[in-house]
Amino acid sequence: MTPDISASTHAIADKPLVIATDLDGTFLGGSDEARKRLYSWIESNRAQVGLIFVTGREPRFIRDLVRQNNVPRPDFVVGDVGTTIAEYESNHFVAPIEALEAEVARAWNDAGLRVQAALKGISGLRLQNTGFRYRMSYDMDPDRFDSRALDIVAGLGLDALISDNRYFDVLPKDVSKGPSLLRLITHLGVDSRRCLVAGDTLNDLSMLELGLPAVAVGNAEAGLLDRVADLDHVHVAKSDGAAGIAEAILAFEFFSQKAA
Repeated sequence: MTPDISASTHAIADKPLVIATDLDGTFLGGSDEARKRLYSWIESNRAQVGLIFVTGREPRFIRDLVRQNNVPRPDFVVGDVGTTIAEYESNHFVAPIEALEAEVARAWNDAGLRVQAALKGISGLRLQNTGFRYRMSYDMDPDRFDSRALDIVAGLGLDALISDNRYFDVLPKDVSKGPSLLRLITHLGVDSRRCLVAGDTLNDLSMLELGLPAVAVGNAEAGLLDRVADLDHVHVAKSDGAAGIAEAILAFEFFSQKAA
């Protein structure tokens, strides 16, 4: 059943700032002190600040992260490298929004077993031990990686994404973090000018290229920095992780109130 998100939709659409952030290396990156400052600022300003996690992580990881750590609860989640689009409910249930995921499911077309069979024996790839819905993800050894995997995935009518030179994701055609985030904020009625996107690796590129205010945090991988170097809407932060997000909030002048 599709959750009733009308109340939360109205709430996030009216907020002056919506932070749409990657997790590993970005929202979870930087020093303990910087994370604590940013998280405290968000919690103190929840009436004005919306939060969307845009991550390669699966819903169970996100639930455990919020339950067990002092991490602010997101309003919505774009997970599994863009193949999960969900509301984060007050009971820590990540509730998929079926109307937004229908296109993802059609594009994937139950391809999991086909992907595993096609990539079996390809050197440099090890299937991750995680439950997948509309994607397959592998740990990649760059020294052993057989680039034929890219052609194999393309032959299946799917997309391959390499990030941080160690992850290999197989995704539905034209589905990734950026398109799924855009689908979500359009559905929610969020003004794109008030949505700050944050990331650190190439699997964040599709959302940093959307044209929304964006930040590549200070510890971003070189490949991402190369790709965003000429994008005027992307702030390249000097600070790592959470501090880089806080730096961008000030740089874009979303608030006069200090975020760090």
